[in-house]
This record gives sequence, C-alpha cells and structure tokens, in this order.
Amino acid sequence: MTSQAPTRQSADATATPWERLSGRLILVQAGLLAAPLGSFLLALAVSGGKADLQVLIALGSVLITFLVVTGIGVMRYLTTRYRIADDRIELRSGLLFRSQRAMSLDRVRSVDLTANPVHRIFGLTSVRIGTGEQTSSAGRRLTIDGVTKAQAAELRDRLLSRRTAAPGRTADDDGLIADMDWSWLRYAPLTIWGVGGVLTTFGTAYRILHEMKIDPLEFGFVKDIEDRYGSVPLWFGILVTALIVIALGAVFSTATFTEGWYGYRLEREQGGTFRVLRGMLVTRSVTIEEKRMRGVELTETMLLRWARGARVNAVASGLGDRDENSKRSMLTPPMPRNDALRVAAEVLSEHESPTLSALRRHPRITLRRRINRALTATVLLVAPLAALGLWLSRTWLYAAGITALVLLPATLAMAYDAHRALGHTLRDRYLITRSGTFARRTVALERQGVIGWNVTRSVFQRRAGLLTLGATTAAGNQCYKVRDVGVAQGLAFAEEAVPGLLAPFLEQAPSHRRSR
Repeated sequence: MTSQAPTRQSADATATPWERLSGRLILVQAGLLAAPLGSFLLALAVSGGKADLQVLIALGSVLITFLVVTGIGVMRYLTTRYRIADDRIELRSGLLFRSQRAMSLDRVRSVDLTANPVHRIFGLTSVRIGTGEQTSSAGRRLTIDGVTKAQAAELRDRLLSRRTAAPGRTADDDGLIADMDWSWLRYAPLTIWGVGGVLTTFGTAYRILHEMKIDPLEFGFVKDIEDRYGSVPLWFGILVTALIVIALGAVFSTATFTEGWYGYRLEREQGGTFRVLRGMLVTRSVTIEEKRMRGVELTETMLLRWARGARVNAVASGLGDRDENSKRSMLTPPMPRNDALRVAAEVLSEHESPTLSALRRHPRITLRRRINRALTATVLLVAPLAALGLWLSRTWLYAAGITALVLLPATLAMAYDAHRALGHTLRDRYLITRSGTFARRTVALERQGVIGWNVTRSVFQRRAGLLTLGATTAAGNQCYKVRDVGVAQGLAFAEEAVPGLLAPFLEQAPSHRRSR
C-alpha cells in the first residue's frame, strides 16, 4: 500500500486542472501606457508644441520601455497557470525560461489581497501567499497577479480553510474588533510626514521640469509670488512660507489617511486569523495568524500623544522582512487612545491591555544623559549662527540668541519627557518596555517568545553604570530594547523574565576581602 500512495497522489495532481489569469490583465498592461503618453502630451502643451530633440528622445525612451513592459505582461498572461493539487499549490510561468514552483498548504501562513487603481477599474486583484518566514527572499512567497475578485476570494478561502482555531478560543470570539470612525480624521494632520510629502512633491516636480529643460521660475505666477515676497520683510516671508507648508502638509496627511484607511475593518476570523481590510485607491487585505502573535506595540507620536491618540501594531512572526513588517503589522490607524487600548486587549484576548501596567523607573542618571544630549543639540544648531555673526553681521548674533532662547526650553522639556517615558516591567506572561519622546512606543511582548538577550553598553553607558537590554524574538522588529537600565537591575530583570536564558553567559564577580 505504501508504494501505491505516490502513484495515486500523482494521478490526483494530474487530474486537477490548471487555472489561468484573467484576460483583463492585458487591458491592465495596456493601461500602463497612459503615464508616458500623458507626460508626452503635457510636455508638448507646456512647450507650445515645440519640444526640443532631447525632450522627445527622453519621452520616446520612456514610451519604448513601457511598451516592452507591456509586452512582458502580455506574455506573462499567456504563460502563467496555477492550481491547488493535493496538499500543495503550484504556480508555473515563463516561455523561454520556464519556472514551476510549489508550496505545501501546511506552510501557508498568510494570504493577502491587493488591488491598485488600475486593477480595480478592471475588477482584478493580486493574491500574495506567504509562508510566514522573516525573509525578503521571493522564494518564500507566491504571487498570483491578475485574477478576478471572485477567484481571489475563492483562492483565499481554500488556502485558509485548513486552519484550526487558536487554543482557548471559541467560535463566539470571531467577529469585528474595530472599524472606521471618521471622527478619527482629526488625528490625520498630527504627523510630520505630511510636510515631508509636500517638500518631496515640490522637489520631484522641479527636478522633472528641470530635466525637460523647463524652468519653473519663468512661469508668470511664480514671478508674481517672487515679487510679492520681495516687498515684505524677510522674517514675514519665512513665517508665511512655513504656515503655507504646514497647511499643505495637513491637507496631504489627511488625503493620505483617507486613502490608506478608507473602509478599515479589523476582524477575527474562524480558523485563528486576524484580517485587516483598508484602502480607497489601493485596497489591501492583510492576514495575520493568531497563533503567531507575540504581543502588541502601542505607538504614540508626540503630536498624537498631545491629542490623546495612539495606534496599535502587531508583534507577530511571519510578516516578512523589516520593510514589509512595518506595513503589514499595522492593526489600526491613529485613533483615540482608549480605543487603541481596547483593540490591544481584544487582539491579545485579555481583559485589559498589558501596556497599561505600572512600569519600573530607570535610574536618575538617565535624566542627566538626556539633558546632555539636549544641550549638545542646542549648541550644534546655534553655533553656526553665532559663527556667521562673528564673521559677517551682528544680525546673525541676534538670530543665534533668539534661536537659543527658543530651542533650549524645548530641548530640555523633551529631555525630561524622554526620561519619564523610560520604563519596564513584567505582567503575567508579558514583558513590557517603553521608551521614546518623538515617538513613544510601549511594547507588550510574550515572555515565551523571547529567544535571547542582547546586552550592549556604550562608553558613556559604562561610565554611568547603565546598559541597554534587548529582548530578541522571531517576531516584529526582532529586538525590543529596555534602554538605559542599571546593570544589576537589567540583568535581574532578564533573569526574572526568562529564567536561565542569560545565566550561562554571566560571571560572578570575585569578592576581594581585606586581609587583617
């Protein structure tokens, strides 16, 4: 009977038909030509229909590149096939260079669905199947790009249907954990990324126009703005510019929040998975296996913290490398802190979020270290202005004095805030650590998920009798640190959290007795 099993398995696999991608994928690939054609028409419109030879060559090369990419996409549609046969999923593609890959269904840990705007126009979705290994290698995942929504939903259900529920949980626990509340939109502008996005957009646009031999400073409205700025004091022009950039940044952040979190839902599904649905232009469906959850991270950026807001990230294995983990681990958008704490507790199946635990304080000397950093940062920012004042004009000395008066209280306040944020403790099965002032992060990590300790000491830490203790794990960022803790306190904490793990690497300090 044992010799007949492979034959029967092979016969069943042969009987399973191969499925192909949707024919609409050809239309998606053809739609990629819209970008270079639009750029070409825009260049002609701006130049009055008299684009020089260099612009035409550049745009022509882009057009040819997109034609090649489109041809490759059409060939991919003609040659790609997939099927679920026996206990594995198979994918084959290629014409000149054939590729056939297979993944055991027992290794499937996540099935994510993504649809960009062009895909959504034609009703298509991209299915990404992951094995749960923390690696960026493409060999650890399969991507089926260009199936219909119905095919994608059916494929996801078939791949996840063999899961078993997490221990200690019933079917009654399944259901909605959180969904979008548009009152959370008030938290969208409370981020510096909006301002960064505005500056990046203007810089990119200027560079593109410059490459096309178009000087944006020659535009009429730009000259008008330049003339207006020339008629007002310098400080007023700088203030107005800053306010405009901040206002545009707020608009940019709000638009990004709306696009990224539109239709947000966090659900616990049967079979032991969490599913995060979100996105307006690009829809995303991220699957996180519950038994691979090792904790949560509560993140409070400075402005968000002032507004009593926070967001929750999952500390879980199987979410890919560091870049992928930062995107796929997001469980919530910025939301009221109480709501974030409730989500953290429900995700961990706890009555109360472990991140609310009272923390053990760090030595007072950590405050002195942060004050020294604040003073150093202030000096580094003020010193160039003072040097210009001594070299060029007394006006720069006044600017240096005003800058110091503004920066010194602000940096000292942040130093005190960073010291107050430091803390760590143990609560039941969790190790909790907190640090940060620009972005305060409180992590609740399962103690059984700690696989090692990383002890580091800088020169200044050794002089102060401090160390940084890193709990290494196979989940999330892979190392969560207890920063600037006393040597004895840190080593005792490591032994208390995971008994016996650090002990083999410690040496007992010899006791020197005075001879009488």
